[in-house]
Amino acid sequence: MHNLGHNVTATGRNLQIGAQLAKQGIIFLPGHLEDRTATLESCSGQDIVFHSGAKSSLWGRYTDFYDSNVIGTRNIIDGCLGSRVQRLIHVSTPSIYFDYKDRLNIHESDRLPRRSANAYAETKRLAEVEVDKAFQAGLPVITIRPRAIFGPGDQAIVPRLIEANRAGKLPLIRSGRAIIDLTYIDNVIQALLLCMKAPATTLGGKFNITNGEPSSFSEVLIQLFDRLEEPIRSRTVPYQLAYWIAGMMELAAKLSGSAEEPLLTRYSVGLLGRNQTLDISAAREQLGYKPDISIKKGIDIYAAWYKKQHR
Repeated sequence: MHNLGHNVTATGRNLQIGAQLAKQGIIFLPGHLEDRTATLESCSGQDIVFHSGAKSSLWGRYTDFYDSNVIGTRNIIDGCLGSRVQRLIHVSTPSIYFDYKDRLNIHESDRLPRRSANAYAETKRLAEVEVDKAFQAGLPVITIRPRAIFGPGDQAIVPRLIEANRAGKLPLIRSGRAIIDLTYIDNVIQALLLCMKAPATTLGGKFNITNGEPSSFSEVLIQLFDRLEEPIRSRTVPYQLAYWIAGMMELAAKLSGSAEEPLLTRYSVGLLGRNQTLDISAAREQLGYKPDISIKKGIDIYAAWYKKQHR
């Protein structure tokens, strides 16, 4: 954004990242989404607001998710309405679709499960409700739902796989046959930038974003660890057994009062073991979205970055 000639302001709670952004000429305002005053101030004077902040985790207290994802989104919305922001671009998640069943080519208008898969999915779903209300109140807004973002700097997906593999505990549920979608970070950025200038007919819309390359989990692992030059140390586990073990681990964590995420959660088992792909035709046709970086190229870039970071 800054390189495109825009004056950019960013906000967040990570002061280290904030310092890095400041060195690039970006104004950084420390704060967190639950801080209403700080969030309202961060929206002041902005033409476009990208809301990508959230508590995104497989484990944690519901109230923490609610405060960050629902209250935080409400604060962003109020800041945008109060400052007459020209457009809010809201980053949601396809996790709201997940129901522990095999589902392929999910469309944005397809049914949502009666019960959300976890606290993250539930609160992000509620956040979308807040955004829908804001649109009805006159706020120009577009929502994207990017799937499984990876790339340099990733702290959520690939590092977990690498750590589990090195420990010899990488679960290959259903023999890794599950068909999944991934999205390289640069493609997500492309989608966000397209939302800035998308026609008025897209306002109020929701758009799935992926690489458009459904792949089996095992195919992704083979590509990743081949580029990292590490052998795959996976363990084949039947889905039902993995789900039961994850449930026991979750129960033990709750009974102990531990805030530490269990090694396996039922949600992570579902993600690794169930087919789930998204239909991105709406993004292609209405936003002009065309993912430029393939999964293979993205993995190559990530592996080179990772090796450099851990040389």
